[in-house]
Amino acid sequence: MQQLDDRKLKILQAIIRNYLETGEPVGSRTISKYTDLNLSSATIRNEMADLEELGYIIQPHTSAGRIPTDKGYRLYVDMLLEDKIQEVETMKDILIEKADRLENLLQQVAKLLAVNTNYTTMVTTPQYKKKVKFIQLTEVDENQLLAVIVFERNIVKNKIITISASLSKETILKLNIVLNTFLQGLDLAEINLPVITQMKEQAGEYRTIVNDILDAIMQAVSEEDDIEIFTSGTTNILRYPELCDREKASKLLYTLEEKKVLTEFIQDKMEDEESRGIQVYIGDETPVESMKDCSVVTATYEIEEGIYGKVGIIGPKRMDYKKVVSTLQSLMVQLDEIFKNKT
Repeated sequence: MQQLDDRKLKILQAIIRNYLETGEPVGSRTISKYTDLNLSSATIRNEMADLEELGYIIQPHTSAGRIPTDKGYRLYVDMLLEDKIQEVETMKDILIEKADRLENLLQQVAKLLAVNTNYTTMVTTPQYKKKVKFIQLTEVDENQLLAVIVFERNIVKNKIITISASLSKETILKLNIVLNTFLQGLDLAEINLPVITQMKEQAGEYRTIVNDILDAIMQAVSEEDDIEIFTSGTTNILRYPELCDREKASKLLYTLEEKKVLTEFIQDKMEDEESRGIQVYIGDETPVESMKDCSVVTATYEIEEGIYGKVGIIGPKRMDYKKVVSTLQSLMVQLDEIFKNKT
């Protein structure tokens, strides 16, 4: 990269982008229209000659335009990844600050609901679909590759992939290009059989490795980040005689404190699009055994499209449903306004 000035870098990037789009050798006249350098075709031809001498592009035959070499692709991919990594670093502090603000807000929501309703309340952290932003394969040793998978909102997953034989740098580069060409912008549901078939065709003799990489990506995409549940007013259940039985109260308090079963219930409802609105679960309708004598009313808040969480109110079956539903409806409107202004 140190060999190239900004002008040469921009011309090389333009050649590669144009070649990726058309599959045809790229001439100087095309580049003169493709970049914002405002250079003559003659000047661009001179720069292209320098790039060819340095090994970044080649001329497949006389009088043809140029196409990128593996060295040129490598520089292009490295620059692309460097930009993405810098973007991640730049956003990190902002994301942490937003997460802290959101966590405080959700805790306050749980407390205010408990005070306002005299029931037990819960609020989950938001969840979202993971879409692939970019993928980078790097050799760890002759039998292992490191797959770094970056999803939208700069969530990073690392997977070690075992391979039967060492791969050349050129092969790893080409696999990176195939993976990013086909998978960028897709979520788990969109990585379907036609996409996988096309990828394997492009990979040729390395289709087995692509299959292993896809398995690793599927696992990473499928992994659910832990849902955090903020609860408040847990002792409010002791206000109601039908919930004060020592054994029943003990099990219910444990569920609210330990949260594992509660998390499973919420996670299941998160994935059910029909449960996005206000839902009421009475007695046996709740799959949580310790809540069979309770009613649970939930609502879904949405930070932005595809990013949503749950708010829930837990009380006796004789809870004031009208008040609870009205309170949740009002809260959803307020949260919508807050998220529009702050996210």
